Amino acid sequence: MVQKTLNSLEMPKSYQNDRINADHWNTSACSRQKRSLSCARDDFSCGAFDQSSFEMKSVLVLKSHKTSTPNSTFFCNRTTAPYMALENGHKNSTVPSLYPTGLWGTTLTENTAENRELYVKTTLRELLVYVMFLVDICLLTYGMTSSNAYYYTKVMSELFLQTSADGRISFQSIGSMADFWVYAQGPLLDNLYWTKWYNNESLAAHSTQSYIYYENLLLGVPRMRQLKVKNNSCVVHDDFKEEISGCYDVYSEDKEERISFGLINGTAWRYHSEEELGGSSHWGRLTSYSGGGYYIDLKMTREESAEALQVLKEKLWLDRGTRVVFIDFSVYNANINLFCVLRLVVEFPATGGAVPSWQIRTVKLIRYVTAWDFFIVACEIVFCVFIFYYVVEEALELRIHKFQYFTSIWNILDVVVILLSIVAIGFHIFRTTEVNRLLGELLEHPNTYADFEFLAFWQTQYNNMNAVNLFFAWIKIFKYISFNKTMTQLSSTLARCAKDILGFAIMFFIVFFAYAQLGYLLFGTQVENFSTFVKCIFTQFRIILGDFDYNSIDNANRVLGPIYFVTYVFFVFFVLLNMFLAIINDTYSEVKDELSSQKDELQLSDILKQSYNRTLMRLKLKKERISDVQKALQNGTKQLDFEDFKNSLKELGHADHEITAAFSRFDKDGNHILDEEEQQQMKSDLEAKRVKKWGKEKKIFCLVDILQSESLGLWYKLRKSYGDNNLDENLTYMEARNNHTNKATWVSKEEFQVLLHRVLQLEQSINSIGSKIDAVVNKLDVPERKELRRKDLLGKPLGDVLKVGTSCFHVPTVNPNTFKHTFWLLGGQPLPCGSG
Repeated sequence: MVQKTLNSLEMPKSYQNDRINADHWNTSACSRQKRSLSCARDDFSCGAFDQSSFEMKSVLVLKSHKTSTPNSTFFCNRTTAPYMALENGHKNSTVPSLYPTGLWGTTLTENTAENRELYVKTTLRELLVYVMFLVDICLLTYGMTSSNAYYYTKVMSELFLQTSADGRISFQSIGSMADFWVYAQGPLLDNLYWTKWYNNESLAAHSTQSYIYYENLLLGVPRMRQLKVKNNSCVVHDDFKEEISGCYDVYSEDKEERISFGLINGTAWRYHSEEELGGSSHWGRLTSYSGGGYYIDLKMTREESAEALQVLKEKLWLDRGTRVVFIDFSVYNANINLFCVLRLVVEFPATGGAVPSWQIRTVKLIRYVTAWDFFIVACEIVFCVFIFYYVVEEALELRIHKFQYFTSIWNILDVVVILLSIVAIGFHIFRTTEVNRLLGELLEHPNTYADFEFLAFWQTQYNNMNAVNLFFAWIKIFKYISFNKTMTQLSSTLARCAKDILGFAIMFFIVFFAYAQLGYLLFGTQVENFSTFVKCIFTQFRIILGDFDYNSIDNANRVLGPIYFVTYVFFVFFVLLNMFLAIINDTYSEVKDELSSQKDELQLSDILKQSYNRTLMRLKLKKERISDVQKALQNGTKQLDFEDFKNSLKELGHADHEITAAFSRFDKDGNHILDEEEQQQMKSDLEAKRVKKWGKEKKIFCLVDILQSESLGLWYKLRKSYGDNNLDENLTYMEARNNHTNKATWVSKEEFQVLLHRVLQLEQSINSIGSKIDAVVNKLDVPERKELRRKDLLGKPLGDVLKVGTSCFHVPTVNPNTFKHTFWLLGGQPLPCGSG
């Protein structure tokens, strides 16, 4: 019935002069059960691909025409984004995609699951855009930091923490309240107020302000603040009530003293809340402290400040209830445009003594001064554009995939990076306006305390946030390069062994924390590294890495100390830790074996090679050496001189060493002349290479030609021209083609390359399937099944091609004699002419 219908068809004349082969004229629907189609958005091409392996199932090239049969309809379906072009006597109309395309097209918005090449190209485009974003965020992050900040911090720390003039005490060596007063009235004032040059010349003639190290301006005046606890805030045992009159507990905010004392008048003797001071809490060595308390602002000169401190000392400003003293001040270096905000902290625990600590923050608060700063402004604008771009992109992906979007760790990482970036932008605006306000107030009231502590704290958090954001941004690169087989080994290994590691981690940390509480209880009162439970945890991690102090453990407990150490190292380090490594190593071996047995899909390197080759072809840098040498031989006579041969090939752009090597290979007698026999030998060798090179493509072209001719009308032309019985089996492919070339319109070179590329993909897929089957058979080690699989595999490739052709091209029943002739043209053995 199909053959009869085919014989009665007449081809419209409007198709004959079209650029697309007229033999493609047919009505077809590229849609089959268990198949998905990947379709171009224009009405030019449609290819069907298997979703799991990206194997090409059919090839069909169609062209829209103004004139067509009324019933001709063309469908090209996708699993999730259908495209449909209908021909009803006019031009095709295309229904838009459900997925966003163009600027915001990604692997999650494009239907890349069925098209490996589209997936790689889309990923490559995303990677290029993201690399530009990464470069921009790196410039922003590193542009706001400087190596000068480290040296600035180092200079200030050495000056205020380590310097002790005339043998007096330094800040780091403070151990009591008396030591604190010695430091405050001596080294602290000396380092804050620089009044003379190194030659004892006074600085007062140059400025009334203090310039530390002659370069760093002291902003405003320093502030000294203390926090106290109430008397009787703890309970004294009845046996000691007569001997102990008061009890001052460890610091906590609910036990904080808030009543006035001493001279009463003045801020140093009256309590001020955190809101009044505009302060914030501080996390010290012993505990966390509020931002309120009793404070005094020092003066602009050293003498006035020394008098104020002397009054505080005489009136016993520090007493048994004092738990902490803060010394805050800020300096600014205009040479490097950096602020250094210092906080010196001395804690007085309930045990007595003193615990000094410090906090030095070097930050850049004033922006847009130098040319580099204005370059960073441009980067900030680009950064905002990128964030807007990614916000829209993530919104589109979230709209498409709903809550399933958050099942991927990479999508969660995208959201984290965007949120951190938005917060950074907001804080940057806030920081700029707040610095301008504080500097304005400081210029109006230079004798007041310049509270840059709040800004310095949040600037530090802002820098930390940028550091974390940049870290995640670099990790996100794996999202775009993990499609490579090598890159997927790490992610696949971690994903596969995650459950095993999680289950084993429970057992590991049970043992780990058991040893941590043992160490805390055994050595917590004597060894600093075991003084708290948190320190015990970090100390045990250090033991795993080989960083430990065994002598301190042994001195604390000479019996249980060695037992603790030996058993911990044995069970945790030698047993449990190596089990972790064994799980990961075993999973990695499995993943590597599976990846090695998988077929090689289209990779990024393939796309780059294709682009490189296309560029060379456009620039005409790739030469057809075989064709050029044959041209040179055709120009020769009975005897071909080397110079003539060389000049002919040099005109075609070949190098001297290539010409010499080719000529010397066939110049047997070495006389630099090729006689007829040598020329004939060269021609035969070149022709053999050409046939070998293009043989496979000719076979594929022939196969595609026959399949298309059966389905799209070419066989109709052949039978009409020669008759059903006039096809000679001895007729070569080129002869058969030449016989009907004048009567048929062939596809263009570009269209043939598309068909050829897809058929090559089909061949590669079949070879990969065969390799997998052989691997399974080898594992089963069953000779009979192995032989059966091989036989089945030998007949599978051509059967798949015929199956595809009949499913998507509507190929009618193939004449047995015709099929035998076709297979013989491709270099195979003649097949029996059965009814199938």
